[in-house]
Amino acid sequence: MEWTRVALAALFLLGILGSSGAKVEEENPEFWRSKARQTLQSVLDRKLNTNVAKNIMLFLGDGMGLTTYTAARILKGQLQNQPGEETVMAMDTFPHVGLAKTYSVDFQIPDSAATATAYLCGVKTNLNTIGVSAAARNGVCRTQKGNEVTSIMKWAKDAGKSVGIVTTTRVQHATPATTYAHSASRKWYSDADMPAAAKEDNCTDIASQLIRNIDIDVIIGGGRKYMTPRYTKDPEYPWDLSSWGKRRDGRNLIQEWQSMKTGKVAHYVWNKTDFDAVDPEATDYLMALFEPGDLRYEVDRDPSKDPSIVETTEKAIRILQKNPKGFFLLVEGGRIDQAHHAGRAYMALHEAVAFDDAVAKGLELTREEETLTIATADHSHPITFNGFPFRGQSILSKSPLWGTDFLPYTTLMYGNGPGHKIIDGKRPDIRNVTTKDKDYVQLSAAPAKSTTHSGEDVAVLARGPMAHLFSGVHEQNYIAHAMGYAACVGSDLRHCQGEARPPVDPINRSGAVQVSAALFSSLISLLLALTVLM
Repeated sequence: MEWTRVALAALFLLGILGSSGAKVEEENPEFWRSKARQTLQSVLDRKLNTNVAKNIMLFLGDGMGLTTYTAARILKGQLQNQPGEETVMAMDTFPHVGLAKTYSVDFQIPDSAATATAYLCGVKTNLNTIGVSAAARNGVCRTQKGNEVTSIMKWAKDAGKSVGIVTTTRVQHATPATTYAHSASRKWYSDADMPAAAKEDNCTDIASQLIRNIDIDVIIGGGRKYMTPRYTKDPEYPWDLSSWGKRRDGRNLIQEWQSMKTGKVAHYVWNKTDFDAVDPEATDYLMALFEPGDLRYEVDRDPSKDPSIVETTEKAIRILQKNPKGFFLLVEGGRIDQAHHAGRAYMALHEAVAFDDAVAKGLELTREEETLTIATADHSHPITFNGFPFRGQSILSKSPLWGTDFLPYTTLMYGNGPGHKIIDGKRPDIRNVTTKDKDYVQLSAAPAKSTTHSGEDVAVLARGPMAHLFSGVHEQNYIAHAMGYAACVGSDLRHCQGEARPPVDPINRSGAVQVSAALFSSLISLLLALTVLM
């Protein structure tokens, strides 16, 4: 305790004497009062949007817990040469905010499969299962039969809307797969990934369900190798055996998808040149698979070969929004999670910044009065934001407050993960280590090959029609039902039933005129009664 008090005293003295990221005007109390008054007035002026949502955009930051969200905000500002803390992200502009409880039926801390089934299908389920209820068992094919649950994508498609998925992972991964697939295992990407028992019980791999279950208009992400026969060379990496096709049933699902779109303008592309050549106005269907597996991290992406999540989001929206009945689009920043699993905060935060840029593009291309936009996460990660860093200090640097072992530590650390290192009873001395390098692995308290998830609630941010439904603390499966209600898709159509009534016709004395006539009759009766009493 004594060491901590001395260190804090020295730290605060440095804060007084040293350089601070604070701006001069922030020392004036009126600066903060004025900002608060402006914010208060904007909230007071806010009007609830009770329209029926024509479009739904669901932006899902995989693993983007509140610590990641906050740290990404700071990084985004610092990338623009600002202190960072005061930065306003696109997601920060959403007027309605709530929290979602992420636990699964069988575990306190969930995975992306169970959470996706909750917020997409409206039903909580077990770990590692997608598009099935908790009556199904992980990896047991026969238990999924009869326990399938449908997603909001299917509800939207059944209502005549166009639908699409955009992801930075493979399109067969847990989050996007839950929009269209039902599987007792999230890992059954292709038939080669399924056990013999599952095949004997007639379960189907996720990739084949991609082209069969729902007529999806736009499919963008990675995952080529799960779509083609075994030993099929990849067009981009023909020398890489791990990138070759995996299917053992001999099917080429890409060709099957193309043949299913006969008579429509359908494009399959795997590179940016062909992707850029796709004209949204003249395109009915698009399948774009840019990698054999997951896409590259944003900081490793070659802009000449692979489009950004901003570009893929824009292309998807421009294709889908031609439908006069509207659209549903899932956009997943899936590699936020994967970077966290590797203990690489640099990569995770840059993925989150790119994700926020995609949210901004989505808002730019749509109208708030008719488009319900949700930004949320499926779960969090055990990343901490600690150590009393100075204002404006790099979010990826070291805390000025050292540990009681007289060694520095980074502002961002993990509760567990591959960054756990104890040498001769001591943790590593990182005084001369560049922690702002993209390959740096943050220190972690407990050793693990891969960082686990964490179980705290995640933020749910909403704007557009019926966005106020997402305020408060809810079970995660509530999200699907609230989206369905707002757009009048699925089983709960109460929101649009009022609008579906025929307009009032004063000539045939229907609607409001009938009410007025009844009220007039009541008034006459009351007057007559009063006359008698008098």
